[in-house]
Amino acid sequence: MQRGGDRGRGFDRGRGGFDRGRGGRGSPSGRGSPGGDRGRGGSPGGDGYRGRGGPSRGGDGFRGRGGPPRGGGFGGREQGGVFALGVPATVDARLDTSQDQLIASLKSLTLRSDEIPTRPDFGTAGTPIKLRTNFFPVRIPKGPLYEYDVAITPAQGTAIRRVKRRIFQLAEQSQEWAENGLRGTVAHDHSSKIIAAKTLPQPLTIRVPFYDEDQDGPRTDGKGKEYTLTIKFVQNIDTGSLQNYLTGQLQYRNYDILPIISALNLILASHPNRTQPGGGVMVGRNRFFFPGAHPPVPLGGGLEAWRGFFSSVRPAYRQLMVNVNVCTTAFYMEGNLAEAMITFQNASFGARMATFAKGVRVKTDHLGYRKSVKGLAKFTARQYRFDCQELGGMVTVEDYFSRKYRIKLRHADDLPLIDVGGQKGNYLPAEVCTILPGQPFRGKLLDEQTAQMILVAAKPPNINAQAITTHGLTELGFRQGPTASPVLNHFGVSIGNEMAVVPGRILVSPRIRYGKGEPVVDERASWNMRGVVFAQGARLDNWAVLVIKDNNRDEFAGAQDPELRSTVDGFAKMCKVSGMQVGQAPPQYVVANLPRKNNQDPIRGQAIATIRSALITLKPKPTLVLVILSNGDKHVYSGLKHLCDVYLDVPTVCVQVAKIRKEKGQLQYFANVALKVNMKMGGVNHGLDEQSMGKLREPTTMLVGMDVTHPGPSTVRGTPSIAAVVASCDSRFAQYPASMRIQETKKEMITDLQEMMEERLKVYRERNRNSLPARVLVYRDGVSEGQFPIVVADEIPKIRAAFRKFDTAQTPYRPKLTVVICGKRHHTRFYPTEPQFADRDGNPRPGTVVDRGITAIYEFDFFLQAHGGLQGTTRPTHYYVLCNEMNLKADDLQGLTNAVSYTFARATKAVSLVSPAYYADLACERGRCYLHKLLQGISDTNTTAASGSAAEEDVFREAEKLWHGGIKGKLKDIMFYL
Repeated sequence: MQRGGDRGRGFDRGRGGFDRGRGGRGSPSGRGSPGGDRGRGGSPGGDGYRGRGGPSRGGDGFRGRGGPPRGGGFGGREQGGVFALGVPATVDARLDTSQDQLIASLKSLTLRSDEIPTRPDFGTAGTPIKLRTNFFPVRIPKGPLYEYDVAITPAQGTAIRRVKRRIFQLAEQSQEWAENGLRGTVAHDHSSKIIAAKTLPQPLTIRVPFYDEDQDGPRTDGKGKEYTLTIKFVQNIDTGSLQNYLTGQLQYRNYDILPIISALNLILASHPNRTQPGGGVMVGRNRFFFPGAHPPVPLGGGLEAWRGFFSSVRPAYRQLMVNVNVCTTAFYMEGNLAEAMITFQNASFGARMATFAKGVRVKTDHLGYRKSVKGLAKFTARQYRFDCQELGGMVTVEDYFSRKYRIKLRHADDLPLIDVGGQKGNYLPAEVCTILPGQPFRGKLLDEQTAQMILVAAKPPNINAQAITTHGLTELGFRQGPTASPVLNHFGVSIGNEMAVVPGRILVSPRIRYGKGEPVVDERASWNMRGVVFAQGARLDNWAVLVIKDNNRDEFAGAQDPELRSTVDGFAKMCKVSGMQVGQAPPQYVVANLPRKNNQDPIRGQAIATIRSALITLKPKPTLVLVILSNGDKHVYSGLKHLCDVYLDVPTVCVQVAKIRKEKGQLQYFANVALKVNMKMGGVNHGLDEQSMGKLREPTTMLVGMDVTHPGPSTVRGTPSIAAVVASCDSRFAQYPASMRIQETKKEMITDLQEMMEERLKVYRERNRNSLPARVLVYRDGVSEGQFPIVVADEIPKIRAAFRKFDTAQTPYRPKLTVVICGKRHHTRFYPTEPQFADRDGNPRPGTVVDRGITAIYEFDFFLQAHGGLQGTTRPTHYYVLCNEMNLKADDLQGLTNAVSYTFARATKAVSLVSPAYYADLACERGRCYLHKLLQGISDTNTTAASGSAAEEDVFREAEKLWHGGIKGKLKDIMFYL
């Protein structure tokens, strides 16, 4: 859930909107799991959790399939290809033997146990290649920069970002700003910080008579607002120390580069974030959108997609760099608020107007003032009455607008009023309000909007790279000449306009092992199951089939439908052919006829009650239920998983009726579903050869995946975060049972990690003849670089405390621990320089690894693209080592990580995130189903709009009831979450 990641020591905080793509994560078909068992899929943020959802993470999106053509490589049906083919690519001269000398010198350091380990060496395995990457060199001045703090008085009302931005805009236009030498010579964040290239006079105050953008000027009667900016010197920012840090001088290894990186990001943002005409719309801290240059694309439901650019300064060996990437984000369409709310609600069942309207800024048609929508009222214009002395007493809102403004409301009785006021409420009809332009949508996209967004964001690597090097550099003000930023020129900062060229390598794919037969891995890191059987076939006996009928024309007629029986028999036969042991007795059949959708029951609680009534008739209790879904209703899916996982303790595998009964591709579909069934029944689908995995078996190793997912927009305030820890328990590294917990909302560190690790070690011991692993290799997903020290100080000690719980009187248990962070939320992209090292879309080939040029200067990290991208621009995963007691070298860890990416059980391909971390992610996704109600913004506590600890405690208690103790019974020992 926006979903940590690689944000650069806390300074690169942009998420990149929909710059995500699939790139190989998901089912064997690469398009999410077969049927309804969705991992990362659905809407961006999924059911209200950050970063989980949208396209599966692995690239920038999908290859464009239509849409209005737009200039500069931003639209149409583009074809992939090698970017800048024919242009000489020379590896940056800074990457010479001095970097190897630096790594050799690091071995002389003695590190504390709480320090992040240094890089042991660079990798050498694989085929050497050269890659372009979307990093550009930054030249900075030798002299210091000057940081100033800005205090605004009076402070009342300035907590709103928009108000502060307007205050700074007016300040920039003032005579005092120019007289004190600030005009065009400083950079600021429109809030509290100014960076100057020279010292400013002290003390320094600037008076700002305030007026809104829709007003002609400040009031002249003495009753207008006036703010005072007090600008106070904070510190000199020395650029020389940064240079020493970049060149690898050991005494500067722990130098805090955050202040200068933050200052330079402000300087670089000054041009695209300027308030005068031509400036872009900034979202977050690092993304800039220019609708005039790139026309928006409608998404439906009152929203549209804007294309823009991300930029963030990053340190690299002997060079400061700026990372530039394309990004796409949903914005509100300008227009009537009421019509937009209706369009949004009608776009999908369960869509809520409150989700769309909350926070949007509008202009009233009758008086012309601007307001932000706080929320929706529980009454309409015809229902709500208030005392209006001007009209003779109590009147309805409908009467008021009719009599005072001669406005006849069209939605007086079918739309709620909007609240644009403060604590007391100020209610208006939505139809007299117009949505103002340039506002990003911060809620959860509908599934239909997500699908359209994917098409908009779908761009192959050569198109994205071309956009970055042309429009991106120009609109960000990074190009020299007439389009250059005057602020950059004043500071003496310049940006090189050629992408950096770095060395990389392509690692060899591991050999896949099945019980019979050996498939061939193709150039997309994919294979098929023709002629092979599972490495270990599980037993499928005493199972059941649940047919869900929900008014879909593709549904089976009923439990006795011959086509249903034939389809299920065909699936059972595929399980047998794949190596499973399927009992002779046929499955039990049961049908659930769901009640019709009802807006009074938005999450379909009545439908889940009907399903429960059907399932409890099954005697004896089945070992597994094959659920044939009528459609892709996420409320039914989430409710079903919640019911069967938490209350009934029955494993389920979901398929969609339109897919399982369709003859074309049916056998492949059967095979995909069989992958899940075999794993959930305790089997092993495939493994790897001894050469790839032998280093993990001797000495014995337990692979661990950890993740935390957080509530996002449109959820009930105080909804808990969900943590998951999975760990291997067999010598084939195939079975990963899970521990799951709910914890404090939006807390990234895992609260109950010690207890969860103890659970995983106990299962390992039970499955391995009472022995414990000699080594533990942890892949931790979803942590930003700014949080690395917290992981070292908080989570690693909890893991070690779990080890101590297994001490005996004779022997302390101290396995060798290695912890690796997996980052997907970054903007690093690689572009092959030669066709033979590119795939058919122009992406790097699977197995591409980079550990020089744009990686950490002192620490142990690398980028790995293990998977073959399906469409769009593939995104590598950033692996960063925080603990290395196993003393793994670069080739060891890179090779193991690449190999383990081929062990993902529900796919016949390598995946973009190493399998244990991917499993932890899927377990978190499953936990979302249990809190689905809160994630849809629905609560029994009536505290959705409340704040404060008491209200959040009520929500947490409600979440605990929904969680119902989590996974119990036999599900806690199997991979139920696949």
